Amino acid sequence: MPLNIPDKLPAIEFLLKENIFVMDESRASSQDIRPLKIALLNLMPVKITTEIDLIRLLSNSPLQVELDFIKLNTHVSKNTPKEHMQAFYKDFKLILNHKYDGLIITGAPVEQMPFEEVIYWKELTEIFSWAKSNVTSSIFICWGAQAALYNYYKIPKYPLEKKMFGVFKHTKADSTNPILRGFDDIFYVPHSRHTEIRREDILKVPELIILSESEESGVYMVASRNGREFFLTGHSEYSPNTLDIEYKRDLAKNLPIEMPKNYYLNDNPENPPVVRWRSQANMLFVNWLNYFVYQKTPYNIESIE
Repeated sequence: MPLNIPDKLPAIEFLLKENIFVMDESRASSQDIRPLKIALLNLMPVKITTEIDLIRLLSNSPLQVELDFIKLNTHVSKNTPKEHMQAFYKDFKLILNHKYDGLIITGAPVEQMPFEEVIYWKELTEIFSWAKSNVTSSIFICWGAQAALYNYYKIPKYPLEKKMFGVFKHTKADSTNPILRGFDDIFYVPHSRHTEIRREDILKVPELIILSESEESGVYMVASRNGREFFLTGHSEYSPNTLDIEYKRDLAKNLPIEMPKNYYLNDNPENPPVVRWRSQANMLFVNWLNYFVYQKTPYNIESIE
């Protein structure tokens, strides 16, 4: 089934060129199906790019999904046109009394700040609290994962000596968990971050389970509450050129940045990237939608507890 997204969203035209089937609201309204309602809190600065990346993955499922884009009341995006935000995003206060089958919270470029100093931290903690009883299953990505782990379980983040930047090998710590069904024994995930969470801190919390990690990039996937929450420290959703864009952007700004590891063909930035993570990314989101949203959420969405 395609993804049901707002009419005229720029991602529609972009993804149709990739032969990815998306359905706008007008067409979806004629189908007699109870779609899964997913909320996306997009904290990334260039929001349209993140929309495309996540819609691409959420569309690759036989389930119909209705996606709501959520924005914070306490933060105004400087890198996305105001008209786009007004047309396609809802203030969190407008959905406070609604329930959702799934929630995705992205990363944000604030990871080197203490959590409490982030301007929208108080509102974000309200969303974390709301999600505990109003969402069937949530995925938190990169800084969003660090923030959620800190909010729920007081797991700290630590600064890295240099940016974790590239595409790294990962293994499964619990191959029986349905979120990892179909994954190879070794799979790849992009990372782009200046901070980390540590294995020893997670192991101190009985409610948390490490599902995947990497010898080089550390903990990748953590779960809690039997799949009600998944915390991902990497960016499985990244498109092929995202790390290349970040690398060349930082070089142009004379920022300290190393070439992304295991990314370019023959480790030569003049060559194109080698995409090693696409199948894993698609499997991750299909498994999440199927096993932890569709099969767990009640038919009457108001029954979510």
